[in-house]
Amino acid sequence: MKNWRQSIVPHSSNLASALEIMNHGRLKIGLVVDDDDVLLGVLSDGDVRRALLENFNLETPVTRVMNNTPKTALSDWTKFQIIAMMDKYDLLHMPIVSEDGQLKGLVSFQEALRKQRLENPVFIMAGGFGKRLRPLTNDCPKPMLKIGSKPILEHILNNFIEEGFYRFFISTHYLPEIIRDYFGDGEKWGVSIRYVHEDEPLGTGGALGLLPHHDINQPMFMINGDLLTSLSLRSFLEFHERQKGVATMCVREYQHQIPFGVVTSEGSKIKSMIEKPVHRFFVNAGIYLLEPALVRSCLPGTKVDMPTLLERQIHDGKVVNMFPIHEDWLDIGRIDDFSKAQIEAKSK
Repeated sequence: MKNWRQSIVPHSSNLASALEIMNHGRLKIGLVVDDDDVLLGVLSDGDVRRALLENFNLETPVTRVMNNTPKTALSDWTKFQIIAMMDKYDLLHMPIVSEDGQLKGLVSFQEALRKQRLENPVFIMAGGFGKRLRPLTNDCPKPMLKIGSKPILEHILNNFIEEGFYRFFISTHYLPEIIRDYFGDGEKWGVSIRYVHEDEPLGTGGALGLLPHHDINQPMFMINGDLLTSLSLRSFLEFHERQKGVATMCVREYQHQIPFGVVTSEGSKIKSMIEKPVHRFFVNAGIYLLEPALVRSCLPGTKVDMPTLLERQIHDGKVVNMFPIHEDWLDIGRIDDFSKAQIEAKSK
């Protein structure tokens, strides 16, 4: 907000001075700061009314009346992270602070574009060892390797949050405490995060059996925890719902050029010659949408890979669709991929 500084209340103010500032600023909020502009608390219209009802007079120091544990956002949060947090706690305003608590701004919920929140759960597979990325993964799970200033897993989380999703499940196995300690229950991002843990690796689809199936009541996103993509998640969801399949797999076009001239023949006779032909294939991109019935069909402790799980559905006569990705997509499976992602992050 442009005029947020009009709502700053010095920590030495009394309630009368704070009310004058709040009324002048017309935001119905006071941002109480110390001499170094560190945010100490927030004073709302409701705080003032409660104080007056409790017989505090207008000479009362504002520090006795303010909320000294307000919800705040950090300067590097995205707009959608802030909106999600405000929506979760029914906040009209949220202060923006630096890492050391210095006040940097104020966001009004009314001025922000409120994005519709979607109920679809999101399941992120983050249990892999990342063997091809050693020694980087000797003491760090692959999804927690940083691209730029944030772990891969946080980039994935933010992509979903920015499109309105807030119900997350994360599957862990290798060094799970690093992931849990960083993300917690998701409160920092204004979302819900729950975890399932694989005691033994169950394949790319086995962790589906560990989910609380009674909570999977909408088509569920499933994504590998080492992917960076600009895929439009809402477009993917709309496609899945139109096609009426039990599952939809994102696919990526892969081209392979044969470095020689290819000869076709009939007996000893040459029929054609094609110089260095290019073959095109669709490959699994590691992102899925799964119907609740499919998720519930996966039993706890069953080891299975996603291709096998989907092949069984096809064999049983169920419809499994594919959704081509034309947006940016990078599977960070090797050191070269990790280096490429770092270069791209620096260029943005």
